[in-house]
Amino acid sequence: MKRGVFFLSGMVVFFGLSCTPLSLDDIGVLVRELPRHNSFQYLTRFSLPAAYFEAAYGALEDPYIYIVLSDTGSPAGKIIGFFTASPYNHVSLSFDPLLETLVSYNGGNGISSPGLNIERPEDLNRKPGASLVVYRLKTRERQKRALIDRLAVINREGSSYNLLGLLTGKSKLPNIMFCSQFVYTVLTDSGAAYFKKRGKVEPMDFVNLARGDRLEFTGKMTFNTCTVDWRSPGEKNFPITLDSRSITAYNLVR
Repeated sequence: MKRGVFFLSGMVVFFGLSCTPLSLDDIGVLVRELPRHNSFQYLTRFSLPAAYFEAAYGALEDPYIYIVLSDTGSPAGKIIGFFTASPYNHVSLSFDPLLETLVSYNGGNGISSPGLNIERPEDLNRKPGASLVVYRLKTRERQKRALIDRLAVINREGSSYNLLGLLTGKSKLPNIMFCSQFVYTVLTDSGAAYFKKRGKVEPMDFVNLARGDRLEFTGKMTFNTCTVDWRSPGEKNFPITLDSRSITAYNLVR
């Protein structure tokens, strides 16, 4: 098979030209975005405003945190999907079921600096048929508070998106992370982690490595040009252990 070569911050990533989903436009976006990233120093501080923390702490009475997996169609997501062969290649956290406190590490969408940023479900819609799935994890109030407190520390100290870490799985500074690295780290630090993994954590690990019934599927949102389909929590549950084939086999949206 012919091989294509794409240079990423001095590192070489090989793509099979016959199977890569990256278009020339995607590669152009990535090349333009590279100067905005830095995997060696923090780029952003106080990216989460006081209103965000007010809303997050206001959700402490809800005994759940929400794990959101998304297929955004972004060029970075396509790169991750190439290596993981998974349908969902971004993971975020929310402290409320309406996802008004959705947060993760991302590239900033060309607006904010790459690192810790607020997200909105509609911001994850980068292609026709983009979708996200939501799971909820029961937590103690002290764990949920510790999670929000950890976000406040990162917000104050600074952060950057770990672009090189997508390949190496490593960080030069504690708050330089990619999305799944971030979610796993804050869950672990707060005592809310529900699985263990050595090495690089991938978005689908948050579903595939779950044990027991602690993680509960609550709904799927599918975007298209006209409508958003959303099934609210509690209507129906599906098996928790899903791989890249079975997660697309279930008709999660009626």
